[in-house]
Amino acid sequence: MIEFKLPSLGADMDEGRLVEWKVKPGDPVKRGDVVAVVDTSKAAVDVEIWQEGIVQSLLVQPGETVPVGTVLALLSGEGEAAVVPAPAPSPARRPVSPLARKRARELGVDIERIEGTGPSGSVTEQDVARAAEASAPVDRQAQMRQAIAAAMSRSKREIPHYYLGETIPLATAAAWLTACNAERPVAERLLMAVLQLKAVALACREFPDMNGFWRDGAYVASSAIHPGVAISLRSGGLIAPAIHDAADKPLGTLMRDLTDLVRRARSGSLRSSELSEPTITVTNLGDQGVESVFGVIYPPQVALVGFGRIAERPWAENGSLSIRPTVSASLSADHRVSDGHRGALFLADIRELLQHPERL
Repeated sequence: MIEFKLPSLGADMDEGRLVEWKVKPGDPVKRGDVVAVVDTSKAAVDVEIWQEGIVQSLLVQPGETVPVGTVLALLSGEGEAAVVPAPAPSPARRPVSPLARKRARELGVDIERIEGTGPSGSVTEQDVARAAEASAPVDRQAQMRQAIAAAMSRSKREIPHYYLGETIPLATAAAWLTACNAERPVAERLLMAVLQLKAVALACREFPDMNGFWRDGAYVASSAIHPGVAISLRSGGLIAPAIHDAADKPLGTLMRDLTDLVRRARSGSLRSSELSEPTITVTNLGDQGVESVFGVIYPPQVALVGFGRIAERPWAENGSLSIRPTVSASLSADHRVSDGHRGALFLADIRELLQHPERL
């Protein structure tokens, strides 16, 4: 039998509440299928499976909260006989008052899971109200703040951060972007943020010590480049899901993926792989008006790149002074893996890439 466990939901989410199964015993599943929906402190997450087989049994019921790593279901693997157990006989029906049944539908409570306290074990309206109160989730915003605080406290406690900053001229990139967008439909126009994201992804190819994880006392470089994009949620808080293989995607595709990711993050519809697989984080607070941002690394990652607002500033070059658009870029990195010299070269590579937007 193959055990299907609740996968990682991100560094600051160590448990989830099962909302619903998308499969039932006897169903075949393949890699990448969404098999369940799990509610976390930040979003309702579509949980994917990365094994193939036949669902044999579901071990966790909707409404249960379990830690990451809990076995959720059992599958029959290749060469194993798929034996789906016969359904258990239906239990004798308990009396339920019409008012209690109506109230249960209104509150979304499973009437069959409520212990009745009325005559002969009948379920009353008061039983439904108590069950609904007991299963009501804790305020998500408070949960999110607690989760973020725990992850960031761990980061500052365990990771020896160092910080670097660089002012990057954007006149060439801005002119190229204007010309490029003039030839695109309005809905397909690019933002400067997507050029910055692609530049970070490409720089990670040359500097693998910025793109990976610190695990079990050692650094493990990632063979894939999946930058996590920090997204502020409308209800408050922050989430940083991954855009997969960003270095390999054309800017147009990357822009569509970024737009879709922001939309789904703010509507609470993300996939577990998007939360568990970021290899470096990029945060952009330019639209908030800040000049620069020095972020806290998301463990087990080892680096975070930040961009502030784009602003016109005095710029001296070749003995001449002019006014040019610039952005303040920053790097927060893990001293166990890299040092200031490597970090400076990494930022310099991002700067150089942004001087040649046509190559992105």
